[in-house]
Amino acid sequence: MTDPTRVADAPVAPPQPAADRLRPLLWLVLFASVAANVVLTTALDHPWIGSACGLVAVFCAGTLIVRHRRGR
Repeated sequence: MTDPTRVADAPVAPPQPAADRLRPLLWLVLFASVAANVVLTTALDHPWIGSACGLVAVFCAGTLIVRHRRGR
């Protein structure tokens, strides 16, 4: 008789490819760049640096959207 609670025969998940590890980094950079954009544009009145942070945020968001659409 086999033991149904035995875990030793469970399939092992393959390691994540490097592309899957990029997604959390993109989310982190997206949140950081949006926060920097808000702070630099409004509170510190540095519109050019805030705009650069905004461009980084748009790039990260676009990359996340494209990766999501291709992965479906």
